Amino acid sequence: MSFDVQRIRQDFPILSQSIRGKPLVFLDSGASAQKPRAVIDAMVRCMEERYANVHRGAYFLSEAATEAYEAARAAVARFINAADPREVIFTSNSTMAINLVAHSWGRGVLRPGQAVLISEMEHHANIVPWQMLRDAGLGVELRVARVTDAGELDMDDVAAKLADGKVGLVAVTHMSNVLGTVTPAERLVRMAHAAGAKILLDGSQAAVHRRVDMQALGADFYAFTGHKLYGPTGIGVLWARLEHQERMPPFLGGGDMISMVTLERSEWAPPPAKFEAGTPPIVEAIGLHAAIDYVTAIGMPAVEAHERGLVDHAMRRLSDIEGVALLGRAQDRGGVFAFSLDNAHSHDLATLLDRTGIAVRAGRHCAEPLHARFGVEAGTVRASFGLYTTEGEIDYLAEALTKAREFFS
Repeated sequence: MSFDVQRIRQDFPILSQSIRGKPLVFLDSGASAQKPRAVIDAMVRCMEERYANVHRGAYFLSEAATEAYEAARAAVARFINAADPREVIFTSNSTMAINLVAHSWGRGVLRPGQAVLISEMEHHANIVPWQMLRDAGLGVELRVARVTDAGELDMDDVAAKLADGKVGLVAVTHMSNVLGTVTPAERLVRMAHAAGAKILLDGSQAAVHRRVDMQALGADFYAFTGHKLYGPTGIGVLWARLEHQERMPPFLGGGDMISMVTLERSEWAPPPAKFEAGTPPIVEAIGLHAAIDYVTAIGMPAVEAHERGLVDHAMRRLSDIEGVALLGRAQDRGGVFAFSLDNAHSHDLATLLDRTGIAVRAGRHCAEPLHARFGVEAGTVRASFGLYTTEGEIDYLAEALTKAREFFS
C-alpha cells in the first residue's frame, strides 16, 4: 500500500461527515485516533461470528476466539519486534500498564531507599502512580528531571539525578503528548542501565508515529494504548521482559491468572497470564490486531515521512501567525502542537474553532506540571495529527486562527 493520504482518508468513515455545516477537520488524534473500516469490520465480524470467552471453553467458538486473541498478542509482538509474544501483556490502556508496573515492580521489587525518576513533561498517567508509590510508606523516593526552555529533556539533569546510584527505575515518556518532543530513548536506556536502574518508556504517542523496536531499544518496560493507534478503546499493551515478569507479583487477582487455587493459597499462572486476571478485552484485542495490520500495510516509515512533512508545514504556518505562541520547539518532534493565542482562553478558542468544523483539544492535556513549568497554567490548545491529516487541514487551521485573532483582539 503506497501512502496516498486522500485514499487513506476514504478508509475512515467518520471523516466524510460535516460538523456545523463545515467539513470535519479532526486534529485531536493525540487524544484518540479515528478508526478505519478494517478495524470496525473486524470487531463486528468477531461479535457476529466468532465470539466466546477465551482460554476456558472446550468448544469451537471458544477455541476460535482464543486463537484470535492470542494471534493479536503475536501481532503486537511483531509490530514492536518483541523477542517473545509472552513479553506482551494486554491491559485496558497505557494508564493501567504503568499502574501495573508501579504496583507490581514498585511494591514487589523496588527496595526502601531506592528512587523512581520521572520528568516534568510526563502525562499524569506517568506521574500519579509514582506519587502514590512514594506516599505508600515503602521508603521509595520520587525524583523529577527538568525540561529545557526548548521543551526537551534536560539530559544533564537526568545524569545528575542518576549519579548516586539510588534510582531503581526511570519512567519517562518516549514522546510528549503536549510538546511533541521525542525523547532520546536509546540514550536514556543506556544511562539508566549504567546507573543500575531499569527503565519504563511511555510510548502512548511514539508507537503511533514511529516504528518502535524493543530488541533494538533495550528498555525494560514499554507501554502503549490501542485507541491512539487507530484501534478501539479498552485495550492497551505493557511490554515487559520475561525475567522482570517472573520477579513481579500479580497486579490483580481472579480467574485466568492462576494455575491452582485452594481456600488456603493460590499459585500463579506463568507470564503473561499472571497479569491478565478475569475475562480479557477479547473483541478489543481483535480490533487492535486489525489496526496493527492496517498501519503495517501502509508502513510505519511512510507514516513517519508523511508526518515529518506535516510537522515542517505546521511549524511554518503556525509560527507565521501573529499572536500565536507555540509551547516548546524541540529539534526532534512528532505531530503534536500546543499553542496559545493572545487574549484568548484556550477553551474559548477551541469552541470558536469548532464552529468552523475543526476539532482540537483545550486545557492542560493531563500534563498540569508541564504547563506550570512554562507558565501557562490556564492551558493551551492542542492540534495533533494522524496518518489521515493533510497539509490542507493545517492551512485551514492557520486561516481560522488568523480570523480568531481578529475576533479576540
